[in-house]
Amino acid sequence: MLHRSILTAIGFSAIAVSAHAQTAMPFALDWRFEGPAAPYFVAIDKGFFAEAGLAVEVTAGQGSLDAIPKVATGAFPVGFADINSLIKFLDQNPGAPVIGAMMIYDKPPFAIVGRRSLGVETPSDLEGKVLGAPPPDGAFAQWPIFVAETGIDESAVTIEPVGFPTREPSLAEGTVAAVTGFSFTSFLNTARLGVPEDDISVILMADHGVDLYGNVIIVNTDFAAANPDAVSAFLEAVAKGWVETIADPAAAIESLVAVNPAMDSELELRRLELALRDNVVTEWVLANGMGGIDADRFANSIEQIKLTYEYQTEPDAALYFTDAFLPEGGFKLD
Repeated sequence: MLHRSILTAIGFSAIAVSAHAQTAMPFALDWRFEGPAAPYFVAIDKGFFAEAGLAVEVTAGQGSLDAIPKVATGAFPVGFADINSLIKFLDQNPGAPVIGAMMIYDKPPFAIVGRRSLGVETPSDLEGKVLGAPPPDGAFAQWPIFVAETGIDESAVTIEPVGFPTREPSLAEGTVAAVTGFSFTSFLNTARLGVPEDDISVILMADHGVDLYGNVIIVNTDFAAANPDAVSAFLEAVAKGWVETIADPAAAIESLVAVNPAMDSELELRRLELALRDNVVTEWVLANGMGGIDADRFANSIEQIKLTYEYQTEPDAALYFTDAFLPEGGFKLD
């Protein structure tokens, strides 16, 4: 559990949108209404969007790519998506009016989840083992970068294609020693199948040289040009929602229950806490504020993508992320 102590001093600039005029800003999520989506509903319930003069409705998505075309076409002014997918989308659709504006997952959840009892705790332990990987899995897509950065002998790892429904059951049954997946999802799914949590190892790719960022708030640049204050206000309200969530994850889950009453509250609280610990409240974010990026790391991540993707044009970091709508130094968490 993350403690309130990291939130003792938070400075938000004054919101620059009149409360008298409501600006509609529907928000396209990447996925279902699960634990990590709670902060956006906290921002609604606490009135942070309304105080900023914004009318925000959150819509569920169907994957990390889903929100990008929705925002690029103008169907939604703002969304939540994987920045690596955004980079590829903009390479394939030059000039599309969409850009990242607030980093949320400073560390992406791309991970190798293994069993300690099957000998997997570190990257080199994968040598001589069977790794279960769904071919379309977002984490498996980063495997070439992970291999290059860790120096493991890829030829010594047996890749077993598995479907998403059979990924964690294969790990629980021991037919594979590890799987690729999102850290908080594969860990919890494996634990729910009866594997003791202390037998589950989570190797975050971001801790082993993979400099990629994760999910980011994206904005339609045409909308942003016409409504810059509304975009800044939206991001500030989102930051307030995250701060409230960090302070009290259990209370944040209650906001989620209101829109997804059938969900397993305990499971989604665990998922949220894992995302906060591993992906959102990182050492870099605590030191540098939430929402921004490190330019050198981002430049390296763009280079690393070349190991998994062939750019059609020379990549340009300025096309993929802007801090123009963030306060200087990001949103402080301490």
